[in-house]
Amino acid sequence: MRKALSIVYLLYAAIIFITLMFAALPFVLIFSAMLPIDTGKRFILTVLRTWAWLFSLFSFFWITTKNKASINRSKSHIYVGNHGSYLDAIAVCLSIPQYFSALGKVEMTKVPVFGLIYKRIVVMIDRSSKESREQSVTQLKKDIANGQSILIFAEGTMNQTEKPLAYFYDGAFRIAIETQTPIIPFVMINNRKLLPRKNPLKVRPGLITTIFLPEVSVVGLTMDDVPTLKKKVYDLMEEAIRSPSLPSASLPKG
Repeated sequence: MRKALSIVYLLYAAIIFITLMFAALPFVLIFSAMLPIDTGKRFILTVLRTWAWLFSLFSFFWITTKNKASINRSKSHIYVGNHGSYLDAIAVCLSIPQYFSALGKVEMTKVPVFGLIYKRIVVMIDRSSKESREQSVTQLKKDIANGQSILIFAEGTMNQTEKPLAYFYDGAFRIAIETQTPIIPFVMINNRKLLPRKNPLKVRPGLITTIFLPEVSVVGLTMDDVPTLKKKVYDLMEEAIRSPSLPSASLPKG
C-alpha cells in the first residue's frame, strides 16, 4: 500500500513540476532573447524562484532556511553546498538570498523542457573535457568580477554514498583563492530522505532545511592552501549535516 501511495505521489509531483516548467518556459525564452545576458539571467532566476515556490507549495516539499540574515548581500560569495537529491534545485532557488550563477552538468540539457531553461541560467561543464572545464572556470570568474555570486556543488554530482558527503572537487576552492572571494558553505538537511536518488519510490512530502554556515575567508591564501581550505569546508559541512541543531554561534568561523 505504501509503495502504491509513493508512486501516486511521485506522479503527482512530476505533473506539477512539468506543468510549472511549461508555464515558466515562455518567460525564460523572452528574457534570454530580448535582454543582455547578465540582466536576462537575473530575470530568469526570478522566474525560477517563482517556479520553485509554486512547486514547493503544491507538491508539499517545503523549504525553510537558517542563518540567511547573517549573509552580507553587498558582496560576492561562492556558495558551496551538498548535493543529494533532485529537490536541491528547488531548495537553492528559494534559499540563496543573492543572484547567482550555478555550475551544472551539461548532461542536464538533454532533459525535455527543463533543459531549455537550464542552459540559459547555468554555467555548464563537461567534466570529461579539459576545454569545457577551463571555459566554465573562466565564465564563473567573469561572473564574480561582475559582482555576482556563484554556486558550486563541490561533490560534482549527487551523493549516492552512505556518507553525509562525497569527495569534494578542487574547483570551488581554487576559484575562491584565485579571485579572493569568500566561501559560504551551506547544507540541505532531509533532501536525501524525501526524494532518494537511488530509490525515488521512497519519495514522501516533508521539510527541507537549508542551513548557511559562517563565511570562510580566503584572504591571503595561495594555491598551496587548496587542500586545507577544502578540508575545512568539508568538515564544517559534515558536522552541520550530522548535527543540524548545532547553533550557528557555536560553529567555528573564518
